[in-house]
Amino acid sequence: MLGITTKNLRGDLFGGLTAGVIALPLALAFGEASGAGPIAGLYGAIIVGFFASLFGGTGAQVTGPTGPMVVVFAGVYAALSDRPELIFAVVVLAGLMQIAFGVLRFGQYIRLVPYPVVSGFMSGIGCIIIALQFSRLFGHEPEGGGTIPALAAIPGSVMDPNFVALALGITTLVIVFKWPKTWSKFVPAPLAALIIGTVASVMIGGAPILGDIPTGLPSFMLPAFSQDTIFIVLEAAFLLALLGAIDSLLTSLVADNMTRTRHDSNQELIGQGIGNTIAGMFGAVPSAGATMRTAVNIRTGGLTKLSGMTHSILLLGVVLALGPLASQIPHAVLAGLLVKTGYDIIDIAYLKRAHKGPRWDLALMVLVVLLTVFVDLITAVIAGVVMAALAFVKQIADAQLKALGDVTNEGLSVDLTDEEEALLKRAGNKITLFDFGGPLSFGAAADVGHQVREKSKGKSVMILDFSRVTHVDVSAARAMETIGSDAHAANKEVYVSGMNDEVRTMLKGLNNEYCLSHGDNFATRLDAIRDAVEFVEEEDANASSAARAKSKSSTT
Repeated sequence: MLGITTKNLRGDLFGGLTAGVIALPLALAFGEASGAGPIAGLYGAIIVGFFASLFGGTGAQVTGPTGPMVVVFAGVYAALSDRPELIFAVVVLAGLMQIAFGVLRFGQYIRLVPYPVVSGFMSGIGCIIIALQFSRLFGHEPEGGGTIPALAAIPGSVMDPNFVALALGITTLVIVFKWPKTWSKFVPAPLAALIIGTVASVMIGGAPILGDIPTGLPSFMLPAFSQDTIFIVLEAAFLLALLGAIDSLLTSLVADNMTRTRHDSNQELIGQGIGNTIAGMFGAVPSAGATMRTAVNIRTGGLTKLSGMTHSILLLGVVLALGPLASQIPHAVLAGLLVKTGYDIIDIAYLKRAHKGPRWDLALMVLVVLLTVFVDLITAVIAGVVMAALAFVKQIADAQLKALGDVTNEGLSVDLTDEEEALLKRAGNKITLFDFGGPLSFGAAADVGHQVREKSKGKSVMILDFSRVTHVDVSAARAMETIGSDAHAANKEVYVSGMNDEVRTMLKGLNNEYCLSHGDNFATRLDAIRDAVEFVEEEDANASSAARAKSKSSTT
C-alpha cells in the first residue's frame, strides 16, 4: 500500500546517503536560522524526511527544512519564544492542515498559483534569508527578529567586523559558488565548506560557534493552545501549510521531469502533513520537499521512497553520535551556506528575461517580492493571487468583448450560409445579428449591454445568436436583461437563436427571459433570420400602406 520496493535498492541507498550528506549542513543552518537551534533543524529533516517519504506520493522526493518554511517559522518563534508548546502547536496544526488538503484533494488547485506569484514570494524569501544572515557573515547577531531589524543591523556589522568570522564567511561563499563540479561527485560543495570552515575555525579561533548541541532522540512535546494567541497560531499554521504544500508540489514536478514519472499530489500532501504533525510533537523545524536535495538524490541513483528514508536514517546517526563535532561549527560558515541558498531561491533566470515578457507579470512579481520582504508572506501570497486572478479575468473579458459584434457589419469570423447572407441583404440595413462567440464571464458582462446598444443604433431588429454560449452566470444573465430592456425602450424587436436549455433555465430562474421574448427561441440562426426578415418586410409593407393612406387622405 505504501509503494515501497527494493527493485532499485543500490541506487536508492547511494542516492539517499548522498542527499543526507548535503542535507546535514543545510539542516543545521536552517535550524539555527529558525531560532529553535541546529538540532531542531536536524530533527525536522529526520522526522519529516522519513514519514513524508514513507506516506508521500513522490518516489524520489527528499524532504527537509527549506527557506520558505524556516522564514515563517522563525517569525513564529520570535513572536512566541517563551512558549514552546505554542510554537510547535503551530507545526502540528500546519501538518494537520496539509493532511486535510490532501484528503479534500486540494493538490491540483494549489498548483494553480500563477508563476509570477510563486516566483515573487520565492525570490522575496531568498532576499529575506540573505538579509537575516548578512550580519552573521561579519560575526554579529542582529538584534530582534524580522527583516527590517536585520537590514538595520547591516551597516553596524560592516563597520565593526569580526575579521575571523568574515574570513570564514567569505571562504564559505567562495567554496559553495566556485567548487568544481567534478569534485562535487566526491564531496558536495556545502559539505566541503562546512568541513573546511569548521577546521579553520578550530585552528584559528575567535569566531562565534554553535556551542553545545544536544544529542540523542528528541523528547515528546505536548502541543497547547491559548485564547490570546489563537489567531497568531492559526494564521502561521495556515501559511506554513500552504507554503509547504506549494514548495513540496513544485519539487514533485521537478522530480517528475527528471524521472519521467508522475506523482500523486494529494498523497504527497498527506505524507508531508503526517511528517510535520509528528515533527511538531518532538520540537522539530517544519519541513517541505527540498528541490536541490531531491535533484541530487535522483542524479545519484535514488528513485523510490527508500532513498528519502535512507537520507533521514543517515542524519539520525549523526544526531546520535556526532553532536560534539557539530558544536564547533562557526555561525559565519552556516550563514555563508544560507546566503548561497537564498541566492539559489531568487528566480534569477526569470528576472533576466522578464523585460521580454508581459510587463504586468513583471510588475506583479516585483510587488509580491516587496510585500514578502517588507510586509509578510501571507499578505504577499493573497494579494498576488487576487491581482493575478483579476488580471486574468480582465484579459478574458477583453477577448470576449472583442469576439462579440455585429456580424452583419463588422466582418467577424462567423460562417454565414449563402441563404443567411441573402436574407440579411434583402432586409437592407434594418437587422443586426450578434454572435456572442462563447460563454460570457462576469468580467465581460458589465460592458455587454453598452456594446450591443452602441452597435445596434439605427436598427429595428436585433438577433442574438446563443449557439456558442454553453452557460451564463448571474452577471451575464443581468446583462441579457439590460440588452432586452434597452431594445424594448428603443422599440426594437429581439430574436433569440440557439439558446440551450441550461441558459434558458438560468434566465427564467432570474425572471430575465421576458426581455428576450419575441416568439420562441429559434432552434437555428437561419430560422431566426427568416422570421426577422418576414417581420421587417411586413413592417415595411404596413408602413407603405399607411403612407399611401395618409397621402390619399391629405389629397382628398
